[in-house]
Amino acid sequence: MPEKIIHIDNIGNVTFRKNKRSKNVSITLRPTKGVVVNMPYFLSYRFAINIVEKKRAWILGHLPKIEDIEKKATIFTENTFFKTKYRKLLINKNVCNNIKTIITPDSIIINYPENIDVKSPKVQEVIRTAIIKTLRSEAKDYLPDRTMQIAKQHNFKYNKVFIKNNKTLWGSCSAKNNINLNLHLLRLPDHLVDYIIIHELCHTVEKNHGKQFWELMDTIQADAKKLSKELRNYSLQIY
Repeated sequence: MPEKIIHIDNIGNVTFRKNKRSKNVSITLRPTKGVVVNMPYFLSYRFAINIVEKKRAWILGHLPKIEDIEKKATIFTENTFFKTKYRKLLINKNVCNNIKTIITPDSIIINYPENIDVKSPKVQEVIRTAIIKTLRSEAKDYLPDRTMQIAKQHNFKYNKVFIKNNKTLWGSCSAKNNINLNLHLLRLPDHLVDYIIIHELCHTVEKNHGKQFWELMDTIQADAKKLSKELRNYSLQIY
């Protein structure tokens, strides 16, 4: 996928990516990645830049939100304590030419060269990519089985379980009773993981957050609203 970074006044560096699957020009704003433009192969960069210029007001309106998320985001260093359900993050400065990732049964190991700052976007992106890969693997192994166990225990019926890397929700339940669970649940204590699963299973019966929903929650997990408040201590952006 050809990629080109072009600086645009007041917006900053914009990443343009030519994608075989793209039929139109699309613009996304993502924390740490900034403004990314996906475009068809046959279009010129000049044409895509003109699209960005037309969307300038929209981009400038959303950039502060992205910057706010970036300020809150964790900066990983050798002293950062971070663990998934089964693995601990280990960051090491080494005599090497490239950043290397090793995932073992109990660790996520990041080795980076001595001449690179651990806080540099390049190193941080590798660390986050390794964490997401690990969380996704662990979530697929754990969350569907745990959902099935809880559903059987409390006689809930659901369709399928999907693992998502959602930026805003820990979980959701669709109209077809598909349960969507965020892979970041593997960063939470077990009792809060169960709370989210039970919460979404209850939505297979009660689709809103009315009185009957919370009454159903309380019959399964005491002090459900207290657990809801406890969940606010955790963030999807802050690891």
